[in-house]
Amino acid sequence: MKLILEGLNCTSCAGKIEDRTNKIKGVKKAVINFVTGTMEIEFEDENDKQKIIDQIKKIVNKLEPHVVIRLKNKDDEGTHINISSCEVCDISEESESDKPKEKKGLIRYFLTHYRLLAGIAVYIYAIFLGNLFLDPLIWYLLGYVLIGFDVIKAALKNILRRDVFDENFLMFIATVGAFSIGEYGEGVAVMLFYEIGEVFQAYAVDNSRRSIKDLVDLKAMYANKYSDGQVEKVFPESLKVGDEILIKPGEKIPVDGQIYEGRSLFDTSALTGESLPRELSVGDSVLGGFINSTSAVKAVVKKAYKDSAVAKILDLIENASAKKSNTEKFITKFARYYTPAVVFMAVAISIVPTILTGEPFSDWLHRGLIFLVISCPCALVISIPLGYFGGIGAASKEGILIKGSQYLEALKNMDTVVFDKTGTLTKGIFQVTEIVVSEGVGKDEVLESAALAESMSNHPIAASILEAYKGEVPLHLIEKHTDVGGKGVKVSYNGKEILAGNHKLMEEAGIKHLEFMDIGTVVHVAKDGRYLGYILIADEIKDGSVGLVEELKAQGIRKTVMFTGDHKNIADYVAGILGIDEATSELLPQEKVEQFEKIKRDKKTNATTGFIGDGINDAPVLAMADIGISMGSLGSDAAVEASDIVLMKDDPGKLVLGIKIAKYTNKIVIQNIVFALGIKAVVMMLGALGYANMWAAVFADVGVALIAVLNVSRIFYIGTKLNRA
Repeated sequence: MKLILEGLNCTSCAGKIEDRTNKIKGVKKAVINFVTGTMEIEFEDENDKQKIIDQIKKIVNKLEPHVVIRLKNKDDEGTHINISSCEVCDISEESESDKPKEKKGLIRYFLTHYRLLAGIAVYIYAIFLGNLFLDPLIWYLLGYVLIGFDVIKAALKNILRRDVFDENFLMFIATVGAFSIGEYGEGVAVMLFYEIGEVFQAYAVDNSRRSIKDLVDLKAMYANKYSDGQVEKVFPESLKVGDEILIKPGEKIPVDGQIYEGRSLFDTSALTGESLPRELSVGDSVLGGFINSTSAVKAVVKKAYKDSAVAKILDLIENASAKKSNTEKFITKFARYYTPAVVFMAVAISIVPTILTGEPFSDWLHRGLIFLVISCPCALVISIPLGYFGGIGAASKEGILIKGSQYLEALKNMDTVVFDKTGTLTKGIFQVTEIVVSEGVGKDEVLESAALAESMSNHPIAASILEAYKGEVPLHLIEKHTDVGGKGVKVSYNGKEILAGNHKLMEEAGIKHLEFMDIGTVVHVAKDGRYLGYILIADEIKDGSVGLVEELKAQGIRKTVMFTGDHKNIADYVAGILGIDEATSELLPQEKVEQFEKIKRDKKTNATTGFIGDGINDAPVLAMADIGISMGSLGSDAAVEASDIVLMKDDPGKLVLGIKIAKYTNKIVIQNIVFALGIKAVVMMLGALGYANMWAAVFADVGVALIAVLNVSRIFYIGTKLNRA
C-alpha cells in the first residue's frame, strides 16, 4: 500500500518517520521515497492496516504536523480501507481535485507565508523605531517568535522528546544563544535568513519534483469507453480486456490495445524517445502513454491498466529511488555521524578555549553557535537523491528506463558490454536473400518445395520462406509433417517426401548437397531423395548498431563481446561489420551463462559488466549481469523483468545516451558534495577563528542547500542536449 505525504520537504524528518514506522508492530517494511513524497508499506497481516495507519498518522503529526497524508490512487480491484476516523490529520483518497495545482511563481509562493511576512515587518520596526513605546528587546522578541514560530515549536517538542540532533533544535539554540549575549538583531536576522532560505529551498524542491513528474507524465486522466454507439468517460483503471475505447486527437491512450478502426499519427516519444511520430492503423498495437496526434481511432483493450506498459513504467520510475546508489547510502550514513560530531565540536569551541586561556566566554560561545548553525547536512541529503532521480527522469524521457539509482551509478562504471545478436544488434526479421539451385532445377521449384515443408512451422525462418513464396499452400495435400529437432522438417506431399533443413538433415538422409560460402542461415531442400538446392536467409543489422562500438569506446568501454546461437561465419561477419572485439557463436542458453561467468571473473575490480539482450533465453544472463539491459518494446516480458535497464525503442544505440546521462548525473552529484562540504569546512574554520558571523553560517547551511538543489535542476532536461552532442 502507498501513502502520499504531501508537504514533506524535510529529509531528516522523512528519515525519522520511516524509522519509527518500521518499528510499528505489524509493519513488515516501510520505505519513504522523499523525491516523490510517498511511503510504501508492507503489512504482516492485512487486517491490521487501519490500526497501523492510525499509528503512522500520529507519528507524522508529532514530527511534521503540516504534512497531509492521503492514500495513493487505487484501481477498482483494490481493497477499500476505512480512513474516515482520522484524528490528527487530513487523509483521503487521491482524486482529481488532489492532483498537483498549477505551478505558483516564487513571489506568490512566498506571499502565502503570512506569519513570516508579519515577523519581517516587526523586525524592520524594531531596527528603525524600536525605542518607541516599548523596549527594543520586546520588539525583537516579537519579530523572532513570528518569524521562527515553526522552528521554535518543533525545537521545544524535540527537547521534550530528547531528540536534540535536529535542525530546528540546533537553530533554536543558536539564536537563543545570540540573544543571551546581547546580539538581538543578529539572532532575529539569522532566524529570518534561515526561514527565507527554507522557503526558497522548499520552492526549489517542489519545482524539482514537479519537473521530474513532468518528464514521466504518461498516464491519461480518463478513457473514452465506447459501447453501443455511446461514449462514456471513465477512469483507465476501470477498463477491462475486450472493452472498446475511442481515442480523440490530442488525447493519451489510457491502456494497451489494438486499433480496429481508423488511422492516425501517434507521438510515442514519452515511451520510446522517438522524435518522429509513428503512423498506426487497423491491426496495429498501441501502448498506454502514446498521444494521438491527428485523427480519432477506436481500439480494443488488450491489457488491464495495472498490466499495461504505462502502469509498469510509472511504477518502475516511482520506485526507482528505493534502490539507492552507493553514494546515497554513504551520505545517509555520513549524516548520522556528521551532525553529532559538529555539535560536540561546537560545545568544545564554546568551553575549552575559555578554560584554557581565560578569554571571555561570550566570544567563544558566539563561535560555537556558528558551528551549530552549519551542522545540518541538508544540501547533501536533499540534492543527491534529487540528482539521481533527475537522471532517471531524464533517461526515461529518452526511452531509457533505469530501475534504480544504483544502476545509474553502475552504468558510469561499466567497462565491458556483452551483446546478444538476434533481436539486439540485428532486427530479428529474417528475409530470403538468395536461392541457389542444382543443375536442371528452377528457383520456383526450390522455393515452392521449401514452402510446403515449412507450412506448418511457426519458426521465423519458416515465416520468411512463406512470405517469399507468396502463394497458397495446399495444406490438405500434406499427409505427414515431422519436425526433426535441430536439423529441419520432413513432410509427405502428394506422395512425395520433401526435406528442408541444415546440412545435418541432408547428411542423415544420405543426400549430397552444395557447399555455401555466403553469410546467412541456409535451408537445403530435397524432394524424393533428389537435392534441389538451398535458400539463403539473412537477418538485417539494426541502424542503431552501426557505429555503436566506436561510440561506446569513446565513453570508456574497454571491451565488447557478442553471444549468438548462430553459425560461426555469421557471428564473425556481424562482429566484423560492427567492430566488436570478440564473438562467441553456436551457444545454447546455458552456455551463454557459462561464457558470461568467465567474462565477469576477468573484469577489473571496480568496473561493471553489462549484458544487453531481448529474448527469453537471455533472461538468465540478464539477471546475473552487473547491469542487465533489455529491449523493451519488442523484447520478451521475461527479459524485461530480469533486466535493470530497459531500452523502450529497441535501439541499442540508446545505451550510449544512457551512459552519458549517468556520467553527467554523477558529475552534478560530485559537484554538490564537494561544494557543500567545501563551503561548510571553510565557514567552520573561519567561524572558529572569529572571522565569520552567523549570517555566513546560515548561508553555509540553507544557502548551500538551495544552490545544490538548483544545480540538480540542470539534470532534468539534459537528455535532449546530450542526444544532440
